[in-house]
Amino acid sequence: MKAIILAAGKGTRLRPITETTPKPLIPILCKPLIEWHLDALMSIDEIDEILIVTSYMEHKIRRYIDNLKLKKPVRFVHQDKELGTGDAVLKAIEFVDDDDETLIIYGDVFLRGWGLYKKLARYEGNYITAVPVDNPKEYGVIVTDGDKFIGVIEKPTTPPSNIINAGIYKFKAKHIKEHTSLEFSPRGELEFTDIVAKIAKTNLIKVYRLPHSSWIDIGRPWNVIDANKMALQDIQSDIKGVIEPNTYIKGPVYVSEKTIIKSGTYVEGPVFIDQEAEIGPNARIRPNTVICRGARIGFCVEVKESIIFEHAHISHLSYVGDSIICEHVNFGAGTVTANLRFDEKPVKMFIKGQLVSTGRRKFGAVVGAYVKTGINVSIMPGVKIGSYSWISPGAVVTRDVPPRSFYKWKGTEYIEDLNLDIKW
Repeated sequence: MKAIILAAGKGTRLRPITETTPKPLIPILCKPLIEWHLDALMSIDEIDEILIVTSYMEHKIRRYIDNLKLKKPVRFVHQDKELGTGDAVLKAIEFVDDDDETLIIYGDVFLRGWGLYKKLARYEGNYITAVPVDNPKEYGVIVTDGDKFIGVIEKPTTPPSNIINAGIYKFKAKHIKEHTSLEFSPRGELEFTDIVAKIAKTNLIKVYRLPHSSWIDIGRPWNVIDANKMALQDIQSDIKGVIEPNTYIKGPVYVSEKTIIKSGTYVEGPVFIDQEAEIGPNARIRPNTVICRGARIGFCVEVKESIIFEHAHISHLSYVGDSIICEHVNFGAGTVTANLRFDEKPVKMFIKGQLVSTGRRKFGAVVGAYVKTGINVSIMPGVKIGSYSWISPGAVVTRDVPPRSFYKWKGTEYIEDLNLDIKW
């Protein structure tokens, strides 16, 4: 059996996170998303090889995986043009024998219950996974007859149900190879679900249903918080770092090696703190926070339900709430991310030019890598700041800031291109 992970997408809806980090390397509890998939697949005896389809920032993905000590061989398959999931699967299936079976996985899925892969690998026949969601209009809705798959309706205006395609399949390779002729969908892509629909006309495809609380599609920035929050539910308290006197730790809190939590700090779990981090003194770390390697949370800083990427520095007297702070960000003293609208309605965010509800009453900012803020900067709810941008002291950031820009503030705002010669 072969496993195929689709990991080629640009993740444009996740920007500014994906301006510097490809989607498969987005950290969940400070471990790249694709490594969670690989760890689960390594324990399945039936799988003898893993194929990973890459394109965008594939050099970063390959370099990371090449440095892992994996028990099974990994083959990288290059997708020259990102023509969709159907094209990606067809490129990978060329390396699979007709008589072999395949476990096909969308690389932007996160699970609570990774034993699913082992179950599917040992089931007989073809399978598609399904999951109930609150917003079926945004997905491919599955049509079933009991546990038999009938078809998929992509992003229907009136969904027949809330059961959607979860992006995990098990198929015989020969059934996929029998249906390689595809037409472009209305969104200009070759869809794997079109292949699945063709297979269903001549072969039984069973539906494996997942519980609502066990699956997340990491398609938009707030899903990164959701996935980390899901993973935090299963952590156990383990203090491996240095805890200074007069520090209070409550609930499940994981603190890795070479991390120091300084005196006067209050940590309320679930919280995950990776290696070489420095917290405090007198900091407050609230539930559902993840702080990654080398990050620094300074004097009297409060962090609540946020993901702090590697080597980000949040200086003294700052507040970070319900936000994502990418790698190597530096917040000047007094920087605040506002996370609540005055009218307390769900926070909205621009995604690919459209204003979209996050569905969250509290949501702060998404700050791209290497951003620097001056002192006393205020960032309004739902704002995105592009990578390598600078925010002037005292600024009130009320709208998205493009990457590599200088957001200046003198009572009114204007943005200036920094013209930095930076290659992502």
